[in-house]
Amino acid sequence: MTAPAHDPVAAQDEIIDAFQLFPEWLDRYQYLIDLGRKLTPLAEEEKTDDKLLAGCQSRVWLYIEGDADRITIRANSDAAIVSGLIALLIQVYSGCSARQIADIEPYFIPEIGLADHLSPTRANGLHAMLKAIKAHAQSLLYDRIHSGKESRMNPLLQIIA
Repeated sequence: MTAPAHDPVAAQDEIIDAFQLFPEWLDRYQYLIDLGRKLTPLAEEEKTDDKLLAGCQSRVWLYIEGDADRITIRANSDAAIVSGLIALLIQVYSGCSARQIADIEPYFIPEIGLADHLSPTRANGLHAMLKAIKAHAQSLLYDRIHSGKESRMNPLLQIIA
């Protein structure tokens, strides 16, 4: 197994640092919108109903690809702020292993005050995106464990044992 090349903790710290540059939430919203505009667009033929994420008021097409060693996330939305939220999740989790995604919570959300400044529908959409990403990672880990490629035991317990 190769070592993961992406550090989701460092990515979250970078997000926190970037948001601290904007003391006003109007500026933070604009920053989110700008992040969303920088997303690599999905091709029109990729925007299919089977890739639409349930639980979002906006239309969000979510592609989670790869294996347990490295997951790549691509997504787009028809809403500007939601596109920015997607960009943040991609920054944190794309390139991670399934284990990293399963184990590392998105602490940047409360740290930057995002949870307190999203409308209920956007908060639900963010939760739906996180849930889908984490569920996919858990599924890959489940498959790996049941194929015998990964121990079922917690790594800390392996050290003790």
